[in-house]
Amino acid sequence: MADTKQDVLDMLRELAELTILDEGDPQSFRVRAYESAAQAIAAHAGDLGRLTAKELEKIQGIGKSTAAKIRELIETGHVAKLDGLRGKHPASVVALLRIQGLGPKTVIKLRKELGVQSMADLRQAIADKKLRALKGLGDKAEEKLAQSLARLEREGSIDRTPISVALPLAERIVARLLEVPGVTHASYCGSLRRFSETVGDVDVVVAASAPGAVMDALVSMSVVDRVIGRGDTKTSVVTRRGTQVDVRVVAREALGAAQLYFTGSKGHNIKLRQRALTRGWTLNEYALSEIDGGKVIARETEEQIYEALGLPWIPPVLREDWGEIEAAEAGTLPAGLGQVLGDFHVHTTVSGDGKSSLEEVVAAARARGYRVLAITDHAEGTLSGATRDAFLEQRAKIRAMQATLGSSLKLLHGVELNIGPEGQLDYDADFRAGFDFCLASVHDHFDLDRAAQTRRVVTAMRDPSVRMIGHLSARMIGARPGIELDLDAIVAAAEETETALEVNGGLPRLDMSVDALRRVRSSRATFVVTSDAHEAGELERVHYAVKNAERAWLPPDRVINASGPDRLLAWATG
Repeated sequence: MADTKQDVLDMLRELAELTILDEGDPQSFRVRAYESAAQAIAAHAGDLGRLTAKELEKIQGIGKSTAAKIRELIETGHVAKLDGLRGKHPASVVALLRIQGLGPKTVIKLRKELGVQSMADLRQAIADKKLRALKGLGDKAEEKLAQSLARLEREGSIDRTPISVALPLAERIVARLLEVPGVTHASYCGSLRRFSETVGDVDVVVAASAPGAVMDALVSMSVVDRVIGRGDTKTSVVTRRGTQVDVRVVAREALGAAQLYFTGSKGHNIKLRQRALTRGWTLNEYALSEIDGGKVIARETEEQIYEALGLPWIPPVLREDWGEIEAAEAGTLPAGLGQVLGDFHVHTTVSGDGKSSLEEVVAAARARGYRVLAITDHAEGTLSGATRDAFLEQRAKIRAMQATLGSSLKLLHGVELNIGPEGQLDYDADFRAGFDFCLASVHDHFDLDRAAQTRRVVTAMRDPSVRMIGHLSARMIGARPGIELDLDAIVAAAEETETALEVNGGLPRLDMSVDALRRVRSSRATFVVTSDAHEAGELERVHYAVKNAERAWLPPDRVINASGPDRLLAWATG
């Protein structure tokens, strides 16, 4: 059932994406219909495979045409409309939409007038200065597109899969393979297990007694576009979105060695092999064993192998050869964050893009054992922002709810303010002062220069109402580069104004980035891990923020909502 639901969601989301290209309008009727249908299916708890077209139409948000496509997918494994759109708009064209400033109408123009069908074509057209001659573009537009393309290339995300795509894909494949008889273990490894923000491919390690059945299950999955190599121990496929997936089957007793080998970075693994060699051993994907005689020293678990090499187990997110082996040897590995006891970036239906009610979000927070929850719907400066009256009504509701909750959960009536190009904020100072908690974020004017972007954020920090800056760079991994900032100036202002910096757990963002966090971890700035949830189930995304912070070796005592209830409550109400 879960796989059927995911197949339908994939189909609807791809239809929406390709229809944007086909019609040149992200807000067209068909695009909005597919997006609404995807939201409806995501929220539906029943077995879609058992529903007729008429029954599907009874789900709010599902029209007659969409219901027919869902049934077509379930019954045949294909949708004619989608196949046709794929033929017209190949993956290389869809990838062009990832470039900031390149919308669907411009993509259509570039294809029609310059024959641009890929990133390489666009790069060449820019180099030949062909874009500036097109009506509606010109020199400046060409220059901005060149800068956007260059930034994506510098970030190394052009030919890589964003974690927001790779992680759900890996989890889906693992779940399917765990259903295969004879499989005792399946998990993803590689850079994805290290929680890299983009991956070159997805590595999955399986322990099974019947490798052939595992490979049959993999190649039959609907996400697979083609098989590029198949064997008893390794099969490689490419998904419809162009991500390569490598599945390896190992014996159960060699699982630890395989996980270790296929998780660590090249540098990390080299140093482990060097430690093995100094002991007269060899380390590979099968075992840690003696060079002479081949006696196995350890292989069943990663912990056993690290212990044999004189090291404590090193968490996967740290295996980057950033000094973790030396720290492990010295007993100074960074501690993980403590239990997260609150969230300070959460949306409800008061935000135009929120999908859960206040009651649903509060119930989810209580289930997680939170002590503090800030409700921070969008202010009027964003497209999905709320009016003053809506916030006042919400405030009264929160106050009434707090009376029934007592001391078990502290509710803060907050707001996510938009930072304007000059650092201006939504509403007037008196209205902002009425909120318990204000965070401020950049949502527009991404093309300002470094000085202007830095100035706008620092100006927002200096406003007395602002307690935290949200998703600092405003990046969308693999789609929109972050804004240019003077990070040293930002951190200095954060220290001076005691404004916290967010570590956003939304997979498309993971903002601040690990690189930025590593640069500022020795500062005195305060950090907050958040979910940026837009529906109740997304509160769990704070786990991704924690991973990002731990990957950057961020000290636990600097993360305000992961360093104990007393400090958290004092900060939240201070």
